[in-house]
Amino acid sequence: DRNEASPSSMSSFEMLDTESVPVPYQEVQPHWFFCRRADDNTSWLPFSREDSDKLEHAFYIYSTVEKMEEIVIAVDGERYDVHVKERKRYAVYWEQAPTEVRRCTWFYKGDKDTRFMPYPEDFSRSLEDAYMIAVTLDEWKRKLEFPTGETVILHNPKLIMQYQPIGLQDEWVSSPSEQTRPRTVKRGVDNISVEILDGEPEKVDHLVFMVHGIGPACDLRFRSIIQCVNDFRSASLSLLASHYKRAQQDGQVGRVEFLPVNWHSALHGDATGVDEDIQRITLPSISRLRHFTNDTLLDLFFYNSPTYCQTIVDTVASEINRLHALFKQRHPEFSGAVSVVGHSLGSLILFDLLTNQRTGSEARHFPILSLPVFKVLSGESGHLNCETLEQALTRLGLQQYLDTLQAENLDLESLVLCHDSDLKDLGIPLGPRKKILNYIKRKWLPEDCKTGAVHLVPGLQLPPQDTLTSDHDGNQCSGSTTQQSQFHRAQSVTSAVDYEYFDVGIGQVSIDYPQLAFHPQTFFAFGSPIGMFLTVRGLKRIDPNYSFPTCKSFYNIYHPYDPVAYRIEPMIVSEVELEPMLIPHHKGRKRMHLELKDSLTRMSMDLKNNVLGSLRTAWQSFARLPVTALPPVVESETTTERNLQETQGKKSFSADQTEQPEVKVGMLNGGRRIDYVLQEKPIESFNEYLFAIQSHLCYWESEDTALLLLKEIYDKLGVAFEQPQQ
Repeated sequence: DRNEASPSSMSSFEMLDTESVPVPYQEVQPHWFFCRRADDNTSWLPFSREDSDKLEHAFYIYSTVEKMEEIVIAVDGERYDVHVKERKRYAVYWEQAPTEVRRCTWFYKGDKDTRFMPYPEDFSRSLEDAYMIAVTLDEWKRKLEFPTGETVILHNPKLIMQYQPIGLQDEWVSSPSEQTRPRTVKRGVDNISVEILDGEPEKVDHLVFMVHGIGPACDLRFRSIIQCVNDFRSASLSLLASHYKRAQQDGQVGRVEFLPVNWHSALHGDATGVDEDIQRITLPSISRLRHFTNDTLLDLFFYNSPTYCQTIVDTVASEINRLHALFKQRHPEFSGAVSVVGHSLGSLILFDLLTNQRTGSEARHFPILSLPVFKVLSGESGHLNCETLEQALTRLGLQQYLDTLQAENLDLESLVLCHDSDLKDLGIPLGPRKKILNYIKRKWLPEDCKTGAVHLVPGLQLPPQDTLTSDHDGNQCSGSTTQQSQFHRAQSVTSAVDYEYFDVGIGQVSIDYPQLAFHPQTFFAFGSPIGMFLTVRGLKRIDPNYSFPTCKSFYNIYHPYDPVAYRIEPMIVSEVELEPMLIPHHKGRKRMHLELKDSLTRMSMDLKNNVLGSLRTAWQSFARLPVTALPPVVESETTTERNLQETQGKKSFSADQTEQPEVKVGMLNGGRRIDYVLQEKPIESFNEYLFAIQSHLCYWESEDTALLLLKEIYDKLGVAFEQPQQ
């Protein structure tokens, strides 16, 4: 009988109970999955239980209401939309190809598969119909053949197998029983080993934008910024459940939303054409290494180029503003604060951007558009306010272009925002374009820029200059005014300066920094070269009173072996040697090898002090040398006593965090410490050079880093931190 399975096909399953057990039929419970494809590898991942229930409810409505239009359900914290009828999942905040979605009831797994895969929905319906008949009639060992050639045999409720089509097997195979090992078939998601999360809290307490560094990949697995931020978000959710459990239960805590900011694709896209230009001059040898260099390391040089620096900064600011506006649109109830995170070069971009933000009367808001914003100082009015567009064009002898500009509703204020390309699109020739742009720059830039004493943001200091410069009227003035003395030196000008292509005193490229649509609460820098760049730009010291105009908190977080990271605090407090703050392990302890290292250090100090004490006694007895000839020793103070004194007065979050006297470190972080160092892992201690590159890319997966961010965020919200018991 064709419907009977041969004995050999059952030999591998003798341990199972092959007797049919009559059980009442119950309809299978579906669960929704989405497909993820990466590097020719396809995997199906389950939606959270909450999202799956929402999709199932929408499916029920769609299947019961005639002529129902498309139903769109927001899933994954509203970062994706699922079109139920189309069975597609679309990303909301970033560009990503749509992925397939399935309502899954039956699953299979072959010998080489690591997890169960869902059958297509029509295939699953056929299996479910056959299963229902088998259960209802209590008739098993049924064979189900499909038009595609697959054969499924329902041996009993617990043993269902799928065999591949004959055509896919070797020629000598004559029956399903003699084929290679079949697939195991399971009914319902409860019978497969898959982790299904409950779902993310609906309430968002805080929004964080994360800006990547050089290159398109963010870690050693060559994952994109989107994937890395997804991991960071998952770690955050896990830590909230463990370290803010009581607050979550009381409804005090929702979640923190992390969104990626991608600027690399805009720089290397077709709009700039820079990749094509670089490729023409790239040598053909060692092509892979040169491709890596062009795609990653050159980003550092691009950022120091006036042309591409403007592109990068515009892209970062406009993307952050776009994401912020879209998030507010999808979360109209959101009333929390917003913070920013920058990794590597991304942190330098954010540092320069935040340094050039304006407040109050200085601020001009451009919520989403990436437009140039010229530097207008508070208390100063540009000359453009004193005349009309017609008067300005008359002054330049370009009256013939008045109608062209007015046809586009352009006045002087909007003309300031125009690029050369904008005027070119209006049909204005090169000569008149240059006259107009040069006139706007001369009239709109502040006086100190026109005289060469370029205005910079107060608070960062360059080497003192005692030279005198001549102002616009030919009078001599001091090279450093009260405002300038905090930050920059005056410069004399002997020839015309193009402010678009020359630096502004600290090595910063002179570009037009756009404004963010919000005031960030905190700026977190991961593996940041900010300190090095500021030093190379000629900056000697950051004034302790300096802070970002719109952001009052700043943390510089780094791994001790990160070759790209530099400190900030020594540029503010140079007279005191401060060790960085040690970021505690997320489980609330110091790593054992670091404890051992500290113990050995203390032991060696005790030995040294005891030896010096013995030497002192000998010299006093025989040579009568004064006591001050040797280092002093407090003989009554033991190591244990010193440890107890160090432990007293330490604040919560970590007993290892403040092993030194508290020092007010400027106003960049409101007087609090700025430099925070991660604890290296034991294996990293064996060969710090081997793990150097890895340490620069470790921040995305670091639970310790994520916990530091969460604590800073929820401390400001007044939510108590909990250290889970081990």
